[in-house]
Amino acid sequence: MTLYPLLDKINSPSDLRNMERSLLYPLSKELREFIIENVSSTGGHLASNLGSIELSIALHYIYKTPDDLLVWDVGHQSYSHKILTGRRNKMPSLRQFGGLAGFPKRDESPYDTFGVGHSSTSISAALGMSIANKIKGKSNKAVAIIGDGSMTAGLAFEGLNNAGWLDSDLLVILNDNEMSISENVGAISQYLSKILAGRFYNTVKQTANKALSLVPSVQKIAHKVEEHVKGMVMPSTMFEEFGFNYIGPIDGHDLDELVDTLTQIKKLSGPQFLHIVTKKGQGYKLAENNPIGYHGVTKFNPLEGMSNNKSVAKLTYTQVFGKWLCDMAKTEMDFLAITPAMREGSGMVEFAKAYPDKFYDVGIAEQHAITFAAGVATQGIKPIVAIYSTFLQRGYDQLIHDVALQNLPVMFAIDRAGIVGADGPTHIGAFDLSYLNCIPNMVIMAPVDENECYQMLWTAYKTNKPCAVRYPRSTGIGATIEEKMTILPIGKGEIIHPGRKIAILAFGTLIHPALEVAKELNATLCNMRFIKPLDTALIHEMYASHQYIVTIEENVITGGAGSAVLQVAQQLGFTNKTLNLGIADEFIEHGDQPTLLQLCRLDKNGILTSIQQFIEKEISNVKP
Repeated sequence: MTLYPLLDKINSPSDLRNMERSLLYPLSKELREFIIENVSSTGGHLASNLGSIELSIALHYIYKTPDDLLVWDVGHQSYSHKILTGRRNKMPSLRQFGGLAGFPKRDESPYDTFGVGHSSTSISAALGMSIANKIKGKSNKAVAIIGDGSMTAGLAFEGLNNAGWLDSDLLVILNDNEMSISENVGAISQYLSKILAGRFYNTVKQTANKALSLVPSVQKIAHKVEEHVKGMVMPSTMFEEFGFNYIGPIDGHDLDELVDTLTQIKKLSGPQFLHIVTKKGQGYKLAENNPIGYHGVTKFNPLEGMSNNKSVAKLTYTQVFGKWLCDMAKTEMDFLAITPAMREGSGMVEFAKAYPDKFYDVGIAEQHAITFAAGVATQGIKPIVAIYSTFLQRGYDQLIHDVALQNLPVMFAIDRAGIVGADGPTHIGAFDLSYLNCIPNMVIMAPVDENECYQMLWTAYKTNKPCAVRYPRSTGIGATIEEKMTILPIGKGEIIHPGRKIAILAFGTLIHPALEVAKELNATLCNMRFIKPLDTALIHEMYASHQYIVTIEENVITGGAGSAVLQVAQQLGFTNKTLNLGIADEFIEHGDQPTLLQLCRLDKNGILTSIQQFIEKEISNVKP
């Protein structure tokens, strides 16, 4: 007997639309159990997906997908969408190499209308689809599903503003669970959340419930219209001023109300805004009680929950940053730590608790975070911006115009640099060395281990100009951290292993497989430490004393550290044969980090083989 008798019958949304409406509730129960079973086996985003199950069912039940277009913001809430659109049997491969992506992906399914991974893009994308369909004379509906956390980003409001002005046939669904990855912050979030918690509304509700309890039949009717009363009490002016017809808030776990509401909305034209209220982790008590901890999970036993027993033998680089931040705060006063909604991911939980007056979470607003930091820096306070490599891309204009152009001493602690693994190409940190290296006034560092990361953070903090330390999403090698903070000499590398004929110039943690290769080839190995400024004296020494030069970096080769070395060598007049190793000119798919490093030939065997093939080719090209 199958464990999922209803779910197993659904191979496409058309199967769902042929289902009796009375079966939608038991289907939602099966779907919730199926997601818990699979995500606990593969890892992935759990709490947010449990909160959007009823919404996904209702959308595919009412709208004729894929002709009608659903755009899921970020994708943290799209697992049920994937399952209902023919990918149920592939869920055991979720986020694994060669398997299902963790986010909607256009070449994975026609139901994935837009590739996502970064927040707040859904409204603009769905608006574009709506306008394109209008031009082509098509009547397809376009729906953007966005979380309240993503509504803290300016891009979402740019989309809303344009949609209302264009009077487009667009539905925006605000899935309000009062959470993004961390707790939501900011005036917009407070505006939304205080409505349901406000004294006026709750006083009215409590008084009415007390009076109506004496008349049970009337009370039952009153509960039915309660959500509509909320809509009358709620100051929906903000969204209506954008030109939207505001509807809600309604219970996002009430399938009957969702289906009825969406049925009516589908008949309407012009910009529609539906506000639903859901609970992150709905139906799984452990996730309901700890939605942050169960946002992104590794493999676990669903009966026991996530284990709190974490090894302390080796620190992740994220933990190194968190430790440094707390240690530094004991002696330093004039600084602020800033993050765009990445408190947990950037290792700032303990710091935020210990130094709340120094911690600023600005929400999902990377552009604002950087310009905010620049403003802080103009007044003699040192801003420390903790941000993922993939999210720093979103504030690139601010990085150039507001920070570097004014040569302001903003420090960037760049996490998730290089290959990130299961999150895939939307989150890979393969571009920061390239996009930072071309910016004047920048200082860029990459540590080889935990201790060097710790010292580089201190060096960056003490550097009176824009400065970045980039480190990977991984555990260190177990290096002992020397808590006496040392300022490293800017632009100076070091020779780790002396050799002859071949010189390997390594940037960052790939020095460890490179060291094994250097020993096997009797090559010289240099820890370059700085990408900008480069150690030109060390480069001169290596080119002058070695026949072959190899650069290694966990970044795209194009415009990266190796390219900068070649430029210096050319300026110095050297013509030595140089091999640049790094990430090729392509996007790297999702999978575990060791597999992806092997795929990129950046593991020990890949590096060794690449060097050997390079030298053999050069020897064969030498004319007798």
